[in-house]
Amino acid sequence: MALFDDAYARNPHPALAELRQAGPAHRVTSAAGTPFWLVTRWDEARRVLTDPSLSKQQPVDRLPPPLRAALSTQMLLRDPPDHTRLRRLVSAAFTPRRIQELAPWIERITERLLGDVDTVSDPDLIDRFAVPLPFEVICELLGIPVADRGPFHAWSTVIITGGADMAGAMSAIVAYFRDLIAGKRAQPAGDLLSALLAGGGLTDDELVGMALLMLVAGHETTANLIGNAVYLLCRWPDQRARVLTDPDLLPAVIEEVLRMASPAATSTYRITTRPITLGDTTIPAGEQVLVSLLAVNREPGRFPDPDTFDPDRGDGGHLAFGHGVHFCLGAPLARLEARIALGRLLARYPGMQPAVPPEQLRWRAGLLMHGLEALPVRLRGVR
Repeated sequence: MALFDDAYARNPHPALAELRQAGPAHRVTSAAGTPFWLVTRWDEARRVLTDPSLSKQQPVDRLPPPLRAALSTQMLLRDPPDHTRLRRLVSAAFTPRRIQELAPWIERITERLLGDVDTVSDPDLIDRFAVPLPFEVICELLGIPVADRGPFHAWSTVIITGGADMAGAMSAIVAYFRDLIAGKRAQPAGDLLSALLAGGGLTDDELVGMALLMLVAGHETTANLIGNAVYLLCRWPDQRARVLTDPDLLPAVIEEVLRMASPAATSTYRITTRPITLGDTTIPAGEQVLVSLLAVNREPGRFPDPDTFDPDRGDGGHLAFGHGVHFCLGAPLARLEARIALGRLLARYPGMQPAVPPEQLRWRAGLLMHGLEALPVRLRGVR
């Protein structure tokens, strides 16, 4: 069974359904030739995501010292108690109230980007809207000056897409964050980095690691969420018509997009520190394990008729944002961005349709992400 190639990226669900039916965990190989274990069933996925015997700490010894210092202190790559301390210090910036306060300037960014979309015939919504929106939000949140965003965007694109000079881009962006933090220590502003500096408790390496995590985790995943939502609403016109009539349905629509087309195809890696048995399969110690979020969020025993886009499911408890102590801290921000983006987009272009047939759309190949490379649309029916 071929996994993680272009055909799989276009439609991974038949292969994942076959794996899910065969068992809860499977030893597979990435496109780069790296072996790991893929968990494809709901109960076992929740166990893996919460079992403290699976470690998030990844070896960074081979990295250059500046990168090693930043990545080794990144919250996503730490276990408790280090992870607990870092998350506690940062979580105050991501409370629902604090996130909701960001809504007005997310709306302003959205309107500005839609003004750019208006100027193009059959625009690519991924390139012109879904990608730049979370990028601009992260820049505003971190306090990155507008004048610096050109080179910052170039570096972040290489990091997020896995470009050839990833090490060079990582080194450049780590150096940039160190200078930015030093500047905000001298002249605080109203951004997140200034607030974290004022709160104390975080070293410069930990602040750089946090900024990197926000960049990577909050950029492509949110872009995929917006793109996948537009795609599904175009494929399910009855549901789009309901949202146009009743925008209050948007939060439920977003949750169903997260379940049915998770913007992250898998969890990030965990490493077994002792053997763990999942069903009839025992995974030895020292093995890398990932959860297939796409598989578990379509498990029929958990979600009846899982291949149907149904925002009326209620709180189904999908795992698109993970589970346990590593549940995505930025989930409220991603939901807010998606709600504003979709609401403004649908109100402005109620008759929007893909400009090419579904089979001509290209999905990002690879292991961790699930999203469209491009989504050209016709903006007919513009109000």
